[in-house]
Amino acid sequence: MSTTDTGTDPYAQSQDTTSGPVFTVTGQDWDEVVAGVDPDASERIVVNMGPQHPSTHGVLRLILEIEGESVTEARCGIGYLHTGIEKNMEYRNWTQGVTFCTRMDYLSPMYNEAVYALGVEKLLGITDQIPEKADVLRVMMMEVNRISSHLVAIATGGMEIGALTVMTVGFRERELCLDLFELFSGLRMNSAYIRPGGVSQDVPEGGLDAVDRFVSLMRKRLPELAALCNQNPIFKGRLKDVGYLDLAGCLALGVTGPALRSTGYDWDLRKKQPYCGYETYDFDVITRDEPDAYGRFRIRLDEMDESLRIIEQCVTRLRALEGAPVMVADKKIAWPSQLAIGPDGQGNSLEHIRHIMGESMEALIHHFKLVTEGFRVPAGQVYTSVESPRGELACHLVSDGGTRPYRAHFRDPSFSNLQATAAMSEGGMLADVIVAIASIDPVMGGVDR
Repeated sequence: MSTTDTGTDPYAQSQDTTSGPVFTVTGQDWDEVVAGVDPDASERIVVNMGPQHPSTHGVLRLILEIEGESVTEARCGIGYLHTGIEKNMEYRNWTQGVTFCTRMDYLSPMYNEAVYALGVEKLLGITDQIPEKADVLRVMMMEVNRISSHLVAIATGGMEIGALTVMTVGFRERELCLDLFELFSGLRMNSAYIRPGGVSQDVPEGGLDAVDRFVSLMRKRLPELAALCNQNPIFKGRLKDVGYLDLAGCLALGVTGPALRSTGYDWDLRKKQPYCGYETYDFDVITRDEPDAYGRFRIRLDEMDESLRIIEQCVTRLRALEGAPVMVADKKIAWPSQLAIGPDGQGNSLEHIRHIMGESMEALIHHFKLVTEGFRVPAGQVYTSVESPRGELACHLVSDGGTRPYRAHFRDPSFSNLQATAAMSEGGMLADVIVAIASIDPVMGGVDR
């Protein structure tokens, strides 16, 4: 714009300087951003990175104050992907809530489902009644999900620094994980597989053999991915000493997951506060003394190997539990009945349909009430947590004794970990902001739930 007359543009104000008129564009919190800039720092400018930007891992807006190529201040602007999931869950019954929360952190849906189901079961007082086979299936699917999530973190992080082969390899391996999700649940993502009382269906025919093939193939391919990155001096040069955040910083900001374990602190809820029988599995908590982007990358690589160890143990247990139930025995809670997956990926078992439609009017009434109204949960509140690929994922549930949650609130690790953006980025180069954000691995569906 060439004029200094503010009346010609209702969206801009002008200021005469020695180099000509400068316009400050306003909008949303832009006034506050500009007000925070040191007026004497004439060389500093405030720029947006996002919310539509390929390196912000979704609709995340980064507000950066830069001086040349150096970042002097970094802030996160969130809220562009608001889904209202937590509020919507108040208008659905307890089982239907699974289909909402699974869509929060869409890269680790199994963990969203698990932490919610564990909370509902705790309110119902049936934690000890969950069949062993259901717990084993939950653990196996969560660990497959951990691998798929870490693969996306590494793949997208590689893409953002120009390592395109890292991205193509990472997404190739992730397809194998999604194939298992589809085989076991009927859906590749957001499957609502883990439900209050157990899981939606039993192991499909040939399912365990498919898992064996998956583990065998991943044992060969994960070292290839590690070598591709670790033997590239440019890749290591871009990650080492970038996004540094020590243990004191992690504890002060509530950062969990790989970022916390890269400081050497072995905080992993699977070991510290076991759930779903994790205390009975043999695996190691991966730690490093490299609290930078490279350390977090290596943590994720090694954690995928540990997940394969756990998956192998799950397969062994599932072979011994063939024919065992996967849903709580209480028919007042177990919903839906066992599914027989058809060509459309869903459908009730023929035995159940024959029973409710032709043998028992009481069973039909019960089925109708359970599906349309849902079961009642005793009044109270509960807090449960699991170790998701990004850190501590927790669920706070409140029941007023009805068939729907009175309140459902989730502590998503991406939301908490994003607080570290400023600490990791300020004082560094503009290009290093990309690496720092990638090492946090935020998923905006979880942040803006």
